[in-house]
Amino acid sequence: MRIKDLRSLALFDGVTDEQLAGLAEGSTEIRVQPGLELFREGEHADFWWVLLEGVINLVRHIGPEETVVAKMDVPGRWAGGFRAWDEQGVYLATGRAATAGRVLRVPAEVLREWVNAWLPLGGRLIEGLYRTARSIEATARQRESLAALGTLAAGLAHEINNPAAAAARAVDALEDACQTLLVSLSQLASHQISAQQFTALDLLRREVIADAAALDALALADQEETLAFWLAGHDIAREWTIAPALAAAGADLAWCERVAMALEGPALGPGLEWVASTLSVATLVSEIKESSRRISALVAAVKSYSQMDRASMQRIDVTDGLESTIVMLAHKIPAGVTVLRDYDTGVPPIEAHAGELNQVWTNLIDNALDAMGGAGTLRLTTRAEQNDVVIEVVDTGPGMPPDVTARAFEAFYTTKDVGKGTGLGLDIARRIVVERHGGTIAIDSRPGETMLRVRIPVQPPKRPRQTAT
Repeated sequence: MRIKDLRSLALFDGVTDEQLAGLAEGSTEIRVQPGLELFREGEHADFWWVLLEGVINLVRHIGPEETVVAKMDVPGRWAGGFRAWDEQGVYLATGRAATAGRVLRVPAEVLREWVNAWLPLGGRLIEGLYRTARSIEATARQRESLAALGTLAAGLAHEINNPAAAAARAVDALEDACQTLLVSLSQLASHQISAQQFTALDLLRREVIADAAALDALALADQEETLAFWLAGHDIAREWTIAPALAAAGADLAWCERVAMALEGPALGPGLEWVASTLSVATLVSEIKESSRRISALVAAVKSYSQMDRASMQRIDVTDGLESTIVMLAHKIPAGVTVLRDYDTGVPPIEAHAGELNQVWTNLIDNALDAMGGAGTLRLTTRAEQNDVVIEVVDTGPGMPPDVTARAFEAFYTTKDVGKGTGLGLDIARRIVVERHGGTIAIDSRPGETMLRVRIPVQPPKRPRQTAT
């Protein structure tokens, strides 16, 4: 290793030739080729790696996938060496060469001795900084994971609560309706109606179902009152429970008179109660089916959103991801916000990390809802442009000031109060779109309209083949 190679690095500004010679003496220059793995995430950081030439990707395992979290692409950037100050120090990512180049490999003990000899205060500062950073990262990751899980669980619980409660109410009502149906059948049998009479009653029941017509609330209330008055006039008990079911099915006075002709005397009351019970049972079963379908749809949306049972890289329709995200965020969409969908049917499927893109849609849609303050229009647009798919999330909020737009993609920059938002900043959304999918993301904001435009290639960019050594 020549001293002049190190002298050209800004990292060593202020270091004397004697000091550089001491560092170089115990170090090794390594030449790398694309795909060469220099160090691995989680292993003891026994070496300090300084980039001399080329590009090194820093890769971390996030879930089942590897993600490039940073790059050493400027000579003088470094990684590892943490065991110089902490026996438990490990590499925070895997270092893998993206291009041909050179790196300086410095053993941790050599780095420790060199720093203690020439920069003892710096060594103590680095040791304290590393320990503090490791503690903060561990705590932050735990809290972020719990917060994300809590947000997802709360949203899902909110969405499932309504259909689940409706199903529970319908089941309770169904139990009562079935009991009433059995009692009315027993009463019909006790009045010894003939088979012909029961057949006629059943035909009239089917007729009212076939002719059922939807009534508005006012007309339905009037019909219930009319039927209840007729039932009371024929000395039929429980008219307040029988009339609503008959009215909802479209029964009128003429139909009731025909039932009275088929069932004379005391059998009329049990007969009408049996018809009303069967109508109620059918309605309640329909409600339970709809509630169950809604719950199943929510579960399917969660599976689509989380991609928990699918490979990370897959061919996807971006509209599926947008729709599952809307379902997950439905509890956050105020009544005053209208969601407009403008999906181009000609948009081709793309090769993408579906779960990661869903996180991007979550962030963009959540920001749009927050910007509108409870009233406005959220527009989701997809279209194909040459070899790309374009997705636009537009809100009718007040717009973003130029200084906010200029800094929107900066790491850790936010205009929201603590505890607000999804926890996924636009910087991370940009990394997912740009670095993971080779796309672009841009903001076009003016008073009354803010558009976030995401452009993703149909085919992901080619990456160098990675081979471990």
